[in-house]
Amino acid sequence: MSGALLQLKDVGIRFGGLQAVADLSFTVENRQVMGLIGPNGAGKTTAFNLITGVYKPSSGKIFLEGHDITGWAPHRIARGGIFRTFQTIRLFYGQSVLANVLAGLHLQTHQAWWQGLLSTPAQRREEKDLRSRSMTLLERLDLAHLAQEDVASLPYGVQRRVELARALIARPRLLILDEPAAGLNDQESSALNQTILSMRDEGISILLVEHDMNVVMNVTDRIVCINFGRKIAEGTPEEIRTNPDVIEAYLGNDEGDEVEEAQGYSTGAAP
Repeated sequence: MSGALLQLKDVGIRFGGLQAVADLSFTVENRQVMGLIGPNGAGKTTAFNLITGVYKPSSGKIFLEGHDITGWAPHRIARGGIFRTFQTIRLFYGQSVLANVLAGLHLQTHQAWWQGLLSTPAQRREEKDLRSRSMTLLERLDLAHLAQEDVASLPYGVQRRVELARALIARPRLLILDEPAAGLNDQESSALNQTILSMRDEGISILLVEHDMNVVMNVTDRIVCINFGRKIAEGTPEEIRTNPDVIEAYLGNDEGDEVEEAQGYSTGAAP
């Protein structure tokens, strides 16, 4: 670890009479995978939306490397290096895999619109470079052979990888993953584990919401558990899976078996 990248300090938001998130504080370090878990409706996705500027906090502060980014617009936060995937896939159907990945580079293009119309040498050089970067990433994620395929024709698990590629191509400093293992089979989840660990090793910090405890327990360095919008526990995967407050929060929910499953997983790389 080499210092704080993202910090939430007493962050909260109220929707009418509902306090969706309250006094939420945690830190994501550089080169760290932080998990954010909790029962359904605990406020996890709301916390993501606060960090990425979809919502403005009613209270508290959010810092990126010590700079106050509270209330920044989503595009400004993205320029700061924070990117995300979504709980439900959001791809451009009717477009190719390559076109979807190239869309993730829209904040990094330097040519003016008229240069594209005139196809200037500078515009052609930039387009060639961006396509090369995109194909290199697609090869890494075993998607290069599908580069020209319409994403709508691909299986769900493959679409998940395309969405991840679109986020990674922007070279994020912090990548926020909202249930990336949803709908994946065991083999795909194992591959996802390895991808997340390799991203961390390359210097990308990751904030992860995930119900698949095989993913959570095997890739996270630390975990924050929230319930009813408030933090109830924080610690290593080993500490969290035996924490009585965490277990109690899941009791009586359909997700209760996740805690029992977590007791059977060891930390470290996925098998």
